[in-house]
Amino acid sequence: MKFLRKMLDGVAPKFEKGGPLHKFHALYEAPDTIFFTPGTVTQAGAHVRDGINLKRMMITVVIALQPCFAMAAWNTGYQANLAISQGATPLDDFNNALFLMMGFTHDPTSFLANMVLGMCYFVPVFLVTQAAGGTVEVITSIVRKHEINEGFLVTGSLFPLILPPTIPLWQVAVGIVFGVLIGKEIFGGTGMNILNPALVARAFLFFAYPAQISGDKVWIAADTMVDGLSGATWLGKAALTAGVLSEASWFDAFVGIVPGSMGETSALACLMGAGILIATRVGAWQTMVGVVAGTIGLSLILNGFGSDTNPMFAVPFWWHMVLGGWAFGAVFMATDPVSSAFTHQGKLAYGFGIGALVVLVRVINPAYPEGMMLAILFMNLFAPFLDHFVVQANIKRRLARNVAA
Repeated sequence: MKFLRKMLDGVAPKFEKGGPLHKFHALYEAPDTIFFTPGTVTQAGAHVRDGINLKRMMITVVIALQPCFAMAAWNTGYQANLAISQGATPLDDFNNALFLMMGFTHDPTSFLANMVLGMCYFVPVFLVTQAAGGTVEVITSIVRKHEINEGFLVTGSLFPLILPPTIPLWQVAVGIVFGVLIGKEIFGGTGMNILNPALVARAFLFFAYPAQISGDKVWIAADTMVDGLSGATWLGKAALTAGVLSEASWFDAFVGIVPGSMGETSALACLMGAGILIATRVGAWQTMVGVVAGTIGLSLILNGFGSDTNPMFAVPFWWHMVLGGWAFGAVFMATDPVSSAFTHQGKLAYGFGIGALVVLVRVINPAYPEGMMLAILFMNLFAPFLDHFVVQANIKRRLARNVAA
């Protein structure tokens, strides 16, 4: 670290005002403030001093995502090795050849073999996301002459986790560029966007290239017809066949031993991340509780109504919570501090709306059996209104209290 500090100090004059590289100051500021404490501090006593800044807050979210990263690698490799060991054909010849060249075999019982094969699929998606999205961040920062937005630390980590392993890399690049530009930069950058950029990127891919991302394929890295299906496909089967979930393992779905989007399958990994976010107060527990309450409430109502033609009415809330992107969305997407509600009561209502909407979409519209992405994006639009009503209600109570006094 001393070497890095000395190197940064040596080139600092070139990036400062008046230096030959001043217009590229954002390129110097990014690593300087990520690895070291910012050199600028408050001077007046009227400011609240704190040891955390936006970069460190975002890094905390990335740390909370580590269990999901681990499951993304292991489960992707496990599902592929399991299918290939049963006679399926690998979908990516290059990744499979690379895997075999390293001396591994398609043994689903080998932890290391599963991790290595999974990383062959996940790492390229992650690197393309960082390269394409990071380039957009740098260019917009230079054009606007401001620091590189810290928000991409999280967006660039979330986006690869909500993609299937079969996604073409060029679509990854197109999607993240769209998400960063249209979902965030046109609103003014980090802190100004009203929608979650990672979900905007995924929504764009969902509507632009539905064949690769909508769930019409089995999302594993092998061409197989085995019955181990992704969370989204389990929901699709549940929408068509009564009692299909009774034959499935809830525990496997909870742990994440099912095919699906690479980082979304494990509710257990998401629960571990939730613990970190709540303990560090980076993620709002009110939003998470609201999502849980909304899911339970509407599920029980629809279970009570029942349906002779739609099996989804009978799906209990504990299955909704472990299928598809429910857990990942509730912990990491819904709690985005920029696009969610700010007030405590607003967060509860915001989360409740997400939980109710995801069940409503899954049950009432079986043609689209996921629902979490659309539910969060829809409630992103209403978050400012919820905060407005909470603030106005507080003002009215205070006015009434003053009049009474």
